[in-house]
Amino acid sequence: MPHYACNAQFQTCRIIENLQIADDTFRIRIESQAIARETLPGQFVMLRIHGCNDPLIGRAFALYDRYTEDHAQWQGIDLVYLVKGKFTQALSRLSEDDLVAMNGPLGNTFSVAPVDHLVMAVGGVGQTPMLAVGREALGSQKFGNEVDELIDGEQTLSRNGYAKKVTLLYGARTAGRLAGIQDFRNAGFDVRLATDDGSIGEPKPVTDLLLDLLEVAPATESIRIVCCGPEPMMAAVSAIAKEKNISCEVSLETPMACGIGICFSCVAKIRQTDGQWDYQRTCVEGPIFDSAKLVW
Repeated sequence: MPHYACNAQFQTCRIIENLQIADDTFRIRIESQAIARETLPGQFVMLRIHGCNDPLIGRAFALYDRYTEDHAQWQGIDLVYLVKGKFTQALSRLSEDDLVAMNGPLGNTFSVAPVDHLVMAVGGVGQTPMLAVGREALGSQKFGNEVDELIDGEQTLSRNGYAKKVTLLYGARTAGRLAGIQDFRNAGFDVRLATDDGSIGEPKPVTDLLLDLLEVAPATESIRIVCCGPEPMMAAVSAIAKEKNISCEVSLETPMACGIGICFSCVAKIRQTDGQWDYQRTCVEGPIFDSAKLVW
């Protein structure tokens, strides 16, 4: 069957700005009308520094936001990244008018089934795909085609405005690592914060924020969880969702080499219909998976 990678575009793109927005965290704005028009929430791009072969392999970054200059059409995309390795250190030194090589959009996307309350549980830099996810859920921003075919090919529905309420549960080690909080508040999300050291929000893990929310949620309210962050956190959120019988999708942050399914370096263990598990590629069959199907 065809994959999203079949329609990806490879472009040399101009950097519009590259700003630090939190401790060791940057937001890079890249000009590309074509990729901005096509990318759906949860999808990613593979990025390399133009003309640079060290490091040779690109890196995957989820769509954070899109930007427009004339309010007529999308001009490009924003990505958020944490500086922690050779590539991101080099990326953080780039500035306006420098060039990057970008391939995308890649990967699958979050589902859009109607729900009363979409809960986004994130940790570390797992907030990066959630601004677009929440905006689409509330219908404040449209992505891709307004009517989009579901992956099973059996049904079509609107990708926009499928949730009545969106809550972001966002945790980090310390306040300085919380990035883009005002962006999420401006988008109309209920934002609840937690830090390991208690420097902002409550000194508790994101899973406790989730349990607190579920404890007071009305019994008649339908809830769906989307999650991204460190794997132990996602596994814990998945366990809570299973216990509460709540649908949960996770965006895996598995390191990738090619982004198009060739190298098989990003495989994850996924349960099959017969109860056994098999490997699936995060870059092609993912990065979004039903948390109940993952073998943690």
